Amino acid sequence: MKTRDIVVGGLLTGLSIMIPLVLAGTPLMVQIPPFFTATIAAHVPTLLAMAVSPGVAAMVAIGSGIGFILKVSPIVGARAFTHIIFALVGAYYYKKGLSYNKILLFTAPIHGLFESLIVLPFGWNLKQAFLACGLGTIVHHLVDGVIAVVIYQALLKASFLRQKSI
Repeated sequence: MKTRDIVVGGLLTGLSIMIPLVLAGTPLMVQIPPFFTATIAAHVPTLLAMAVSPGVAAMVAIGSGIGFILKVSPIVGARAFTHIIFALVGAYYYKKGLSYNKILLFTAPIHGLFESLIVLPFGWNLKQAFLACGLGTIVHHLVDGVIAVVIYQALLKASFLRQKSI
């Protein structure tokens, strides 16, 4: 791994931990009891990390899980730890040359599926899990994806990321 990737990964991991610590409990966090939350921009560091490398994407997703466990709850943290799955898939396809925008769209349903599955053992039925948590997560992923695209374009111009597209 390149030094630049480690530095960018460290910065993104720090952000992924800080976002829930700073924004949880503010109007930027939507809560649907018992386990669904949507904190605006919480996915942005992980979405950006997919354009760095699979290792960085996984590290940033772990940071997000840690942040949500520390500030919100172990179940919301467990949902955040599932980000490792969509982050690794997205980073793999980015490395293979798929465009960033396509990756954001492709990973949204993967993200929603795994966040839905993680709440099932904690009392959510299938309807609640897939409608509230799954669809809510997909919408949240897409909103954060718009933010990530703006930042991604700026990072490309600043040469912090390398564009790969087919």
